[in-house]
Amino acid sequence: MNADPTPTAPPQSPARPFRAPTGMRDVLPEQIPAWERLEGTARRLAHGCGYREIRPALLEETRLFTRSVGEVTDIVQKEMFTLVRGDDSFSLRPEGTAGTVRAYLEAQYHKQAPFQKLYYIGPMFRYERPQKGRERMFTQFGVECIGSTDPRLDAEAIDLAAGFFEALGIPRADGRGGGLEVRLNSMGDGADRDRYRDAVRAFLLPTIAEHCELCRSRFEKNPLRVLDCKNPRCQELNAGAPRILDFLSAENRAHFDAVRASLADLGRDSRVDAGIVRGLDYYTRTVFELHYPKLGARSALCGGGRYDHLVRDLGGPDLGAVGFAIGFTSTLLVLEELGLLGELAAKPADVYVAALDAALAREALQVCAELRRGGLSAVFDAEGRGLKSQFKQADKGRHPLVVVLGPDEHARGAVQLKHMARGEQREVPRGELAAAARAALGS
Repeated sequence: MNADPTPTAPPQSPARPFRAPTGMRDVLPEQIPAWERLEGTARRLAHGCGYREIRPALLEETRLFTRSVGEVTDIVQKEMFTLVRGDDSFSLRPEGTAGTVRAYLEAQYHKQAPFQKLYYIGPMFRYERPQKGRERMFTQFGVECIGSTDPRLDAEAIDLAAGFFEALGIPRADGRGGGLEVRLNSMGDGADRDRYRDAVRAFLLPTIAEHCELCRSRFEKNPLRVLDCKNPRCQELNAGAPRILDFLSAENRAHFDAVRASLADLGRDSRVDAGIVRGLDYYTRTVFELHYPKLGARSALCGGGRYDHLVRDLGGPDLGAVGFAIGFTSTLLVLEELGLLGELAAKPADVYVAALDAALAREALQVCAELRRGGLSAVFDAEGRGLKSQFKQADKGRHPLVVVLGPDEHARGAVQLKHMARGEQREVPRGELAAAARAALGS
């Protein structure tokens, strides 16, 4: 026998335990029911409004975001995860709208069926400082209605977003200043937006040197972004800035009023908030946020608005579009803070199959298979427990039924079926087990 002249060294233990990257976390099995609740609510409401699910690529050409989101936004300047290979630059998607519009155009919807109502649920990535409710990998539910400028669609999207939170238990507005608030503004469009930008620039010019470094860098290319700054000193300097509603053309003002009227038709109050300036460059006309004031400084639950020229800017025809995005992490934090999350737990398997001794271990696997073919979920002990410990495990796992396999019953072609909540146990022929278990669960 030839000896290996270079023996392999034993594997070295890592200097520290492996962990998920900063700002990214696993969703563990015990947390999944809450996520399923959010996903199920989102899908049900989106389908109810005629939206179809789309799953855009996670990785896009970087220039898609610089062209759509804006080169002077925080996202593009410092928050994207970007991979460069030779002359190619790709980025993990930091938001869902640009990729959805790209997919819309690539699928030729603009030629075949321009009006599309699309929604997505999936991860986004931003390289920003992690903090409570804000992570580097986060899941969003978003809708994008493309192909129309009808103001009723703005109202429908806002109503859908509000309905999502209400379905999770956040109170609807009560008309007395309580409950979920719909706050609206307009970003204008065309010449009125240009006039507003000039007015904001003139307002900011005397104090721009006192603003933060980021605001000073934004000022030359897009002064409207200065109004979106969260720095307390900058917000103080921005007090008294011109209101875009005072610069709207008759057409854009009529659109804004029609959105509010349509919301009223849906039974939703809305209030004008001139301070809402969405941070991405593609927004036009309607912008909105949903707030729950009882949360204080973190009252904003989601935001969205209209982006009527993004399809054109990405190479398609000039089509209207409106949408929103809701973050799941922040939503779960809100539900937890309000005591609405509840004690959600994974649904246990219907049946726990317990074997009296090791000789029946193969039989336990076969019984599980029979129950599964009968439409039930079933598990068996795989850790060599005794019968008493198996019953403790079945009780701890909240399994409604336990099937006991014993040698005497095996010889008769039968098993014992126990209903854990009622403490009732009876012998059942193997051939009738699945039916008897379904009947016990239904009783």
